[in-house]
Parts: sequence; C-alpha cells; structure tokens
Amino acid sequence: MKVKKILETDVPGLGSRIRQAREADSRSLAEICRQVGMTTMNWYRIEAEETKALPIETLRRIEEVLGVDFKVKLD
Repeated sequence: MKVKKILETDVPGLGSRIRQAREADSRSLAEICRQVGMTTMNWYRIEAEETKALPIETLRRIEEVLGVDFKVKLD
C-alpha cells in the first residue's frame, strides 16, 4: 500500500534562475536535456514558467546536472 502526500509551493523567478544556471554552463542545451532526461521544448517551457507545476524530482535532477541548489524546500 502507498501513502501519498502532495505539497506545492510558489517559487517566483525559478524559471529565470534555471535559465541563468544553464547559460553559465558550458554544455549545450541538448546535452543538458539529455542528461536530465527531457526534451528541449519541455526545458524551454520550464524556463518560461509555462509549466503549471514542476515535479520536485525533475527539479532535483536539473540541480544535479547543473551542479546548483535552488534552495527549494517542501516542508
């Protein structure tokens, strides 16, 4: 049996911060997306904050690949 807990929090400017971290990285967007496991179209939607909700697992993978910590906590 599974127990599920769903939490959401607003993180203003997260898309811009992700874009800045990507632009500071020497790898191409295609390479970063490959390592994260998403399409470039999806990445651009995240940066533009057009994605309704970003799964925490995806955010953690982005942080891992870019080597950053966006300090997003869901407690």
